[in-house]
Amino acid sequence: MRKLENSELNRKSIADFKIAKKTPLIIILDDIRSLNNIGSVFRTSDAFLIEKIYLCGITAIPPNKEINKTALGATETVDWEYQNNVLDVIVNLKKEHVSVFAIEQVDSAVLLQNFQIEENKKYALVFGNEVFGVNQKAVEICDGTIEIPQLGTKHSLNISVSAGIVIWDLFQKINWAK
Repeated sequence: MRKLENSELNRKSIADFKIAKKTPLIIILDDIRSLNNIGSVFRTSDAFLIEKIYLCGITAIPPNKEINKTALGATETVDWEYQNNVLDVIVNLKKEHVSVFAIEQVDSAVLLQNFQIEENKKYALVFGNEVFGVNQKAVEICDGTIEIPQLGTKHSLNISVSAGIVIWDLFQKINWAK
């Protein structure tokens, strides 16, 4: 067994990434405080060819030295847009027939492993503040909520870890579970 060299990984150039067919997922980050979390979500979004990221509220925007520490250039590949109000983003996406789901623990949440995607449908995932989660008003106007099951003593995961888990799960359901 031999580790592959970077030259053997067949990574896309920025230009190739821009024209590649994207995974029909949109990420919405609302009031994310940690610049490292923001950068990590960009990097994960690059890895799985995510269509776009919306940065809302107090979420910092590129270019930013602290975001770049974890994004490692993904802010140059993944399309992103800043919008002050997450509610406006959700409403506008729904008008475009995008199904919007909050990643949150609520009484009617669907557990991630039970979440079923519809073929040829585009999804947006709302990730909220590290302390307070997704804003209640945002939860109320989403099409539903998805919960990552957790069995330990903690009641939440780091936002970048949550994003990685959910993005990977939906990526494989969209691309490989047909």
